[in-house]
Amino acid sequence: MQLSFLQPLFDRPGPWATVYFDPAQNDESGAKRRELSVREACRTLEEEGADTATTEAVRDALLQIGPAEDPAGRVVFAAGGEVVLSHRLSRPPQRQIACWAPLPRLTPLLELAGQDPVCLVAYIDRTGADFEVRGAVGPRSAGQVEGKQHPVHRTASSDWSERHFQLKVENTWERNAGEIAEALSAAYEESGADLILLVGDPRERPAVHEKLPEEVRRVTTETEHGGRAAGSASPALEEAIEQVRQRYTRHRVEEALDRFRAGRVGTDRPTEAVEGIPALVEAAREHRIDTLLVRPDGPELDRETWVGARPDQVAARRSDARTLGESDPTAVRADDALLRAAAVTAADVLVVPPADEDGADATDVPTGGLGALLRWTYETTPA
Repeated sequence: MQLSFLQPLFDRPGPWATVYFDPAQNDESGAKRRELSVREACRTLEEEGADTATTEAVRDALLQIGPAEDPAGRVVFAAGGEVVLSHRLSRPPQRQIACWAPLPRLTPLLELAGQDPVCLVAYIDRTGADFEVRGAVGPRSAGQVEGKQHPVHRTASSDWSERHFQLKVENTWERNAGEIAEALSAAYEESGADLILLVGDPRERPAVHEKLPEEVRRVTTETEHGGRAAGSASPALEEAIEQVRQRYTRHRVEEALDRFRAGRVGTDRPTEAVEGIPALVEAAREHRIDTLLVRPDGPELDRETWVGARPDQVAARRSDARTLGESDPTAVRADDALLRAAAVTAADVLVVPPADEDGADATDVPTGGLGALLRWTYETTPA
């Protein structure tokens, strides 16, 4: 997950009100529950010290959230008497979260609107294709391409003229596949999608696949379900889209954990991965974090960490923060400090699964719940 969309949260000082809000069902009882939830969230903010103007801004924003537009809810970030950012969630929070803190509360966002990959779906037939982006916020059009319209249909005749016509048909298919592949590659770059799914004509689909550039072909898969024609949507197609998205996420997490296990401190090579708050804050100060790994159930996520006004002013101890030029550091949660530092340096963030209760996978996840893959290696200093 890239956190660049959170930049408005880091361009101004706190403290911050953060509320993860589920609008419940769209009926009379749901409306009553929403009203009670809004009241409860605002009461929590007031009890934790939020100013009246900010609490009222949050109240107004929450009252505008409904199940029709935001079925899974939204997260609202507010400071200085105004809502700075409101972001749609892809799954509802299991419980309402409301807090008033020096930094925005970010870790729940990773799970509720987090690393769902963006899939570019290409609905293909022999004359062209329609492109659609599928992500956490629902489908949206990403354009279309129309190839040569004639001739596109073969005949059953063995006559020489008909065979000649059939060759023209084959050539038309081939040219159209090339045009679709070219337009699809452009749509992939413009949409920022993570992967591509080809849907539609069983002959044209693989032809398009073969004509894609290698780097695009690597993130492209096909499905036999669905098509370009009206009425081709089906539950099987929806399931196929969801499956390729989930598979992509699992692969990314597994690949990151493999790199983490191979590069963590303790190997005989230069360190490519770190874990533990002291090592992580050092990497954050030096802008060395390439991918921040977060295990939401980790015991060190809420460990006290000290920060200054700048995102790279982060330290494990108050005295360390003062040596960084911050005369009045603020105590915050470690995960919020590291996520802020990761966001402003364009680092990626991945949620990793929890360790098994029996500890079988304890070596596969960062100790304490936080770890990082680094942008460059360095030699560890012997203790």
